[in-house]
Amino acid sequence: MPLTGTILVVGATGTTGSRTAAQLIAAGHRVRAAGRRGASLPGAEPVRFDWYDPATFGDALTGADRVYLVPPIGDSDPAAVMLPFLHQARAAGVRRAVLLSSSAIAEGGPAVGMVHQALPGLFDEWAVLRPSWFMQNFTGAHAHADSIRKDGVIMTAAGTGRVGFVDADDIAAVAAHALTDDHSPDTDLVLTGPQALSYDDIAAIVTEVTGRPVLHRPLSYEQMRDRLGAAIPLEFATMLASMDRAIAEGAEDRVTDTVQRITGRPPHGFRSVAERELLPLRAAP
Repeated sequence: MPLTGTILVVGATGTTGSRTAAQLIAAGHRVRAAGRRGASLPGAEPVRFDWYDPATFGDALTGADRVYLVPPIGDSDPAAVMLPFLHQARAAGVRRAVLLSSSAIAEGGPAVGMVHQALPGLFDEWAVLRPSWFMQNFTGAHAHADSIRKDGVIMTAAGTGRVGFVDADDIAAVAAHALTDDHSPDTDLVLTGPQALSYDDIAAIVTEVTGRPVLHRPLSYEQMRDRLGAAIPLEFATMLASMDRAIAEGAEDRVTDTVQRITGRPPHGFRSVAERELLPLRAAP
């Protein structure tokens, strides 16, 4: 039986949620845009949704047969709040679930890895998107983008390790296919851009595109953990610093053909994304 109901997009004001919702709306699908205050997106029905308020689950799920899941940000144990929602979603008639995870977190791993592990047992149709680090970390609302704008530096504990950074537009394109194609992926999908780059490479490209000097400042694992821990819970800061250390050891030095295979077009490179999103900085005072 084809899926013809409403698609619930959780985190519809976020980096991938907003782009996924926009692509679904443009393709003519009915979208319910979920956010803590309701997500006002042209062409979507706004609905209030809060992972930490189960009273918001029912209205959000009404009439939905598919759901795009963005885990709660900064929660080291998202399964505790996500799994009760997913059980309720299945009971409410949701047939396909697409989960945003990370290339650094395998099925059954920490944090969202536990949700990944549970998903196939809850839904007959599913997918787990495991994108590499977002290119928008250097252009949008992220600590790296902030430090580029304020100080002209990128600080990591990744050393010279390389990452297959991926454009959030490409993640959204894969998400839209995973939610709407006749046959669901029923697997996890590792998403990267076309090239693995070091943070030194990123700094050089941002410098060339914007005309403003940007440098990569390497930190130790402990320095990175403590720097992050000043702003977020220490457990989560430790996990993020450990991911940087894994990059330094080569864990993310790879590219995949997933974007091309799912969408039929190649993924965007970082230079093209930087030109699209950072060129206004060249003219800024």
